[in-house]
Amino acid sequence: MPSQICLFEDIYHPNLLPLVYFRPTFNLRCGILSLKEKVQYAYPKAEVTLHSRSYLADYMRLRNPGHAVNEITAKDCLFINGRAIVDEHFVKMIPLNGESDVVYVQEDKVVAARVGGQKLKTLKSHLNGIFSISDFDGLRVQQVDVKMISYPWDLIKHNGDQLRSDYELLKRRRRKKNPNTAKHPGVYILNSKNVFIGDGTVIKPGVVIDAEEGPVYIGKNVHVMSFSTIIGPAYIGDGSIVKVGAKIYHNCSIGPVCKVGGEIEETILHSYSNKQHDGFLGHSYLGAWVNCGAGTVTSDLKNNYSSVKVYVNGEPVDSGMQFVGVTIGDHSKTAINSTFNTGTVIGVSSNVFGTGFPPKYVPSFSWGAAGETFTTYNIEKALNVAGKVMIRRDIKLSEQEEKLFRKIFDLTSDERRKRGMPL
Repeated sequence: MPSQICLFEDIYHPNLLPLVYFRPTFNLRCGILSLKEKVQYAYPKAEVTLHSRSYLADYMRLRNPGHAVNEITAKDCLFINGRAIVDEHFVKMIPLNGESDVVYVQEDKVVAARVGGQKLKTLKSHLNGIFSISDFDGLRVQQVDVKMISYPWDLIKHNGDQLRSDYELLKRRRRKKNPNTAKHPGVYILNSKNVFIGDGTVIKPGVVIDAEEGPVYIGKNVHVMSFSTIIGPAYIGDGSIVKVGAKIYHNCSIGPVCKVGGEIEETILHSYSNKQHDGFLGHSYLGAWVNCGAGTVTSDLKNNYSSVKVYVNGEPVDSGMQFVGVTIGDHSKTAINSTFNTGTVIGVSSNVFGTGFPPKYVPSFSWGAAGETFTTYNIEKALNVAGKVMIRRDIKLSEQEEKLFRKIFDLTSDERRKRGMPL
């Protein structure tokens, strides 16, 4: 029976760009936990190996020293699609132990597969490639109904429910009771039994934490400044800072080491990103190392209340969602008073400035003002800025990350070429 799980990427990962240029799909956050962390909690007795696109492998080995990358050592393995939201329902549908040589499918997409024998040997030889349903030919097919992430807006759609379920999961796993909230005098907490505050966290007088409609999880060493309001369900990650007067509405996940202020609603900040000044961010996903200038504002609702179209792989796709904000890739920056239309997509390592709305799709490594022609952001300049930004958080830009930057710059050249940008 399988003792090893392989979290894999499939051929549909491009639909999650630009968020997955710098990470595999299973490192995306939804709720408190990443998709990978949900798997680890759901199958605690299994060893989890990681499958990623080949250009990500060296970086993944650097950042995941306890995991095998693009390698399977067991004789039997449960493959799980990295786009799956793995929860108790998922585990009931697809237990770790069960019939071998079966593939679990939702419509025409592989959700998981339990594989051994000669078929596993064949799959092991394909671990530097991207999996599709054809790789699991010959296995018995079983249809399942589970939650899958297909597009960035799906992460936002499921974030509220995942905040609630992740909170309950972590609550069950905690060895000690919730730290005493009395150590935060002058803080107003509504429904305190639904609030967790981590060690080392400082919450200043005048803060309101409202958990009446959903839990609030605040990690370790967080600093919440006075007169801020956090409405659950919400998550504030370890080492983050909530600025004076911040309004954090429901269904927000603020990852580790972020700075947030102004008004934020139904939004995910992956990690190491800043939106610390006044302005509005709604129904949006920001990758890592993103910085939003003061007064940055996003629209997440069209004036005619119709569903929002979003550019996916350079083509407009109807999201079927009435609320969609901005998607911003890693290491991108917005200037003061930047404004973004509904469904805007900003690629990785881009700089957007000027007045007015920029295009609804800004390619990766772009530099330009709204209403004007964008130009290519030189890779050497991009690396120089990234290094300066990261060292401010005591993280050095590694050789593997520099190599990754250069690879992504090459991979995104067609994005810029199609829009007539000088290369």
